[in-house]
Amino acid sequence: MRFLEDHHVQAQNLFEALPCGAALIDDHGVIGDLNQHLADIAGYPRGDLVGLDVRVLMPPRQRDAHFAQWMDCVDQWRTAEESLGEDLNILQRDGHEIPAEFAFSRLTLDDRPWIVMEVRDKKVAHAVPGAVPSTGGHAHHSQTELAASLADSERRFRLAFEGSMAPMVFSDRDGRFLAVNGAFCRMSGRSKDELMGSDSKHFTYPDDIGISEAAYDLIQSGQVDEYRYGKRFLHKNGRIVVAEVSICAARDQDGEAAYFVSSVRDVTEERALAAQLSFQALHDPLTGLANRALFDDRLVQARSRAVRDEHLGAVLLLDLDDFKGVNDSYGHLVGDQLLIEIAGRFRQVTRSTDTLSRFGGDEFLYLAEGLATRAEAELIAHRLLQTLEEPFTFDQVTLQQRASVGIVVWNDDSMNNVELVQNADAAMYEAKRQGHGHVTMFTPQIGHEAVSRFALVQELRQALTSGEVVMHYQPIVDIASSNVVGFEALMRWHHPTRGWIPPDVFIPLAEQSELILELGSFALKQALTAASTWEVTDAAAGVPCVTVNLSARQFHDPGLVTLLEVELERSGVQPERLILEVTESVALVDIAETMNIMEELNRLRIGIALDDFGTGYSSLSYLAALNPRIIKIDQSFVRPKHDKNRSDTLLEAIVTLGNKLNMTVLAEGIETSAQLDRLHHLDCELGQGFLWSPAVPVAEATEMLLTLLGD
Repeated sequence: MRFLEDHHVQAQNLFEALPCGAALIDDHGVIGDLNQHLADIAGYPRGDLVGLDVRVLMPPRQRDAHFAQWMDCVDQWRTAEESLGEDLNILQRDGHEIPAEFAFSRLTLDDRPWIVMEVRDKKVAHAVPGAVPSTGGHAHHSQTELAASLADSERRFRLAFEGSMAPMVFSDRDGRFLAVNGAFCRMSGRSKDELMGSDSKHFTYPDDIGISEAAYDLIQSGQVDEYRYGKRFLHKNGRIVVAEVSICAARDQDGEAAYFVSSVRDVTEERALAAQLSFQALHDPLTGLANRALFDDRLVQARSRAVRDEHLGAVLLLDLDDFKGVNDSYGHLVGDQLLIEIAGRFRQVTRSTDTLSRFGGDEFLYLAEGLATRAEAELIAHRLLQTLEEPFTFDQVTLQQRASVGIVVWNDDSMNNVELVQNADAAMYEAKRQGHGHVTMFTPQIGHEAVSRFALVQELRQALTSGEVVMHYQPIVDIASSNVVGFEALMRWHHPTRGWIPPDVFIPLAEQSELILELGSFALKQALTAASTWEVTDAAAGVPCVTVNLSARQFHDPGLVTLLEVELERSGVQPERLILEVTESVALVDIAETMNIMEELNRLRIGIALDDFGTGYSSLSYLAALNPRIIKIDQSFVRPKHDKNRSDTLLEAIVTLGNKLNMTVLAEGIETSAQLDRLHHLDCELGQGFLWSPAVPVAEATEMLLTLLGD
């Protein structure tokens, strides 16, 4: 029933539940709606009667008289509360007439007057066993119940409309509000008086004006029956309300949209949450910069544009120099704050067409688009580095930070995202080799070297298990007596095709991965195994010690102490014979952690040698706190290349300092008798260098030990 469907579903159900035919008739005698019972009595398809004059159901010979009675009924309806019952015949569609009982009552829906007409087929009613013939009183009772039920339905509809938590609106063909509920008023921040009779344009977000009007046009034109769209409203307090609107039309008997019903859902918080989740999925949580996923997507688009527009593009990989030292010295909270500050400075010089991303850890990726020359990419790199020139100060900490930059430039799509970033990484690695704060442009040669380094790391991993990596031992000599008092264990790699590969080539490669821990463990095991075979032939000389170099990764590895305990027990070597060598830069990066490690080593009775002394931080206050067993003087002081007088002065100062602090002083790189005499004169206790021997295999070291002790 179209009218009731459009207005009140509950009323429709009541209409259908009536045991008789029923119709809604306007005051001009036009059928607005009817139930299936009446359609069956008249023999018409239900939809064919809607919109027709009620006289179509009256026999022609009685039509005028009956219609006059109808108009009397209408007049009486206008002034009286009582229903009016009349006996009439129904003209069926096939021309047959059947006697029927008619009853009329009034009803108001949406302030519009209607007549409810009930129709009973007399033959059916009288044929039902036990049925009581209909009378005016009975009709009046039924009509009154129907009117009351429909009125009750109207009240329930109003209650549901007003009490709905969902904002709802009835509007006319021009979008003007006919009715709004309280939820819509609250959503818009306006009262019913402010809304009624106006449309939504005056509180629609300016960019969204026209969206609702377009929806009205689609529905009125018959292209769609209902439509859903999103738009933004302006709350009276100025807040933007994001809404989803579902709109449909109530149509008249001609199928035209009579008015519109809109259900509105406030999705402001939902959209804000979705935007937040989307942002989090594509941005780094610490700095707010684009993450790798967003960077990759932008890079794909940039490569397509570069080909289309015939421009150059570039990827810059920036890696902070010595950032680990910040975390180790001041903690990760300060490190995170530094990353945030650096990201902020980089963002300030990022072009609007470019993308700045945090690649992870202390690395940043920069995507530059629309470049005319390769030099422009270098200018961008230097502009980024210039932002780091001013020191960073926070939490009473002042830090100077630098970075190294690798650049790869492209003008086609011959390389994919992974290759571009790998090439930028290779260029950045080369920049770091040149020193801090450098910028390097990727070249095929750099790429070839990067591939070679990668292959070398893989081969080094295999070499550990194939016997290619071995330990050699360089003697440590008592300068006064020339007795061998120990050996420094040094790693050597003999490649099957490349020959001997220097440690300063493969050790830095291993330090970039967990492989450095495997190498360190291998060196410790081999050195202690060798030391366990050295015998004492001269009681005065004592048992030779062995020194093993530790990388920064191994020195700070939580498993170091356990490894030492296990290997000392396995080898049977006394802990006092083991000396661990660390550089100043490793020991003094995080003095608190270093002191904790030193306490553990002292507990195990393992000594520490401070390597390359004089070339690192050389903090004298920390030197006293660490109290290493041995200070190893760097060879640059023993055989200086420049300003020999100044170096001799520094050498004398270091030896004197060590002796005053009761630390053993060991000079490295001794190659001549003159150098030896000079150190002996300065009262330097130990020395090592080619004057006695280079590092040799364990068998030769053992033979050397026996020979020297025998002498």
